[in-house]
Amino acid sequence: MDYDRKSAVSSFYGGRRTSVDALNNDFPPPGAPGRTRADSTSSFFGADRASRVNAFDAASPSAGYNRNSYFDTGRTEPVNFKPAVPDEEAPAEPAWDVYADFNNAGPRYSTAFGIADTGYRQVPSPTPYSRDGSAYAKLSTPTVGVDEPGTPSNVEMVTVPALGPEWKADELRGMSKKAKREEKMEEVATKWKQWKRGQRGLCGRWFTKRFTAWFLFGLCAAIALVLAFTIPRVPGFNLNSTEPLSPATAPFNKTIPTEFSRAPANFSFPGEMQLQADTGGNFLPLTFNNIHGTVFDLQTSRQVAQGDTGKMTVPAKSFPIITLPLNFSYVATNDSDQTWSNWYNGCRNRQVYTDGKRPAVKFRLILDMHIAGLIGKRSTSTDVDDAACPIELPLNSV
Repeated sequence: MDYDRKSAVSSFYGGRRTSVDALNNDFPPPGAPGRTRADSTSSFFGADRASRVNAFDAASPSAGYNRNSYFDTGRTEPVNFKPAVPDEEAPAEPAWDVYADFNNAGPRYSTAFGIADTGYRQVPSPTPYSRDGSAYAKLSTPTVGVDEPGTPSNVEMVTVPALGPEWKADELRGMSKKAKREEKMEEVATKWKQWKRGQRGLCGRWFTKRFTAWFLFGLCAAIALVLAFTIPRVPGFNLNSTEPLSPATAPFNKTIPTEFSRAPANFSFPGEMQLQADTGGNFLPLTFNNIHGTVFDLQTSRQVAQGDTGKMTVPAKSFPIITLPLNFSYVATNDSDQTWSNWYNGCRNRQVYTDGKRPAVKFRLILDMHIAGLIGKRSTSTDVDDAACPIELPLNSV
């Protein structure tokens, strides 16, 4: 191998003046003078600085980047990177010297010793809008180089790289409603797991799992205690054994006329029933939205009367008397009807009978109660087989 193609690495990297290439050791350049080894660690800072081998000898050679750092037989001519055929229109450029940057002999291409000239020119602020017709100041054609004195500053047009997508695919999906809903569900599931483990509460540090269990137990006990005193109880009823049915009083007796007829067979008259309620199981006054009574003939099971009390309130732990007005009304085909005959015979005048005793009327009473505080209706019934008719027909009645 030719000696001019052998490696000639600078001593800046290895701390030695000779090349570390094996080929260079085998083929030394002919006539190369012998060189004294010197410390080159500090030669980087300047070619004119003396070596540390002899600090008092100012004429000691430097190990910086100079011609002595390379073989004499190597390529020492300046490198010109201009094309083989120069462009006639392009201005002539000075030859590029590889040693100039390190020896401070020319323009700097490195920033090791300071800031290099990058050719940047500050973009001037645009001229404000004026009303004289010129909207903006005209900018001169951008050029590269130093502006001439007295000329406006040139603007260097810098090519800005194209911007990428503003949002990534996962970021766009994170902003969708579906992703937000899934994130919210995951957050709720995480909080629920932490609550079941006793790590967090429902309202900050309150209502943890243990506290919630005791709170619900106390709440249920309090509700049960309140309901035990406030829920109304269905009262019991008793009839007047001496006079289950009584004549109607004003003003109810004036609204319904008294009438018995054979053709067609029917009857109509008012009456009342005295009921005694037992409210001993209630702690609060008992309110009835309505008490509806229905009377059926005990032998034929035909309805012969009905009535309502309306809304009323009775005291608690007492035995109040409730009056139920009844409207007796029945229509049959003829006077041979068994229901019509039973009530006609029970309501005739006493003088018609030799012993002065009218036959008793027999009926079944059904009460439907609508109590405030209870859902639906409550019903009760009783049978009466020795009641007297609440009215008495005259002797001349049919």
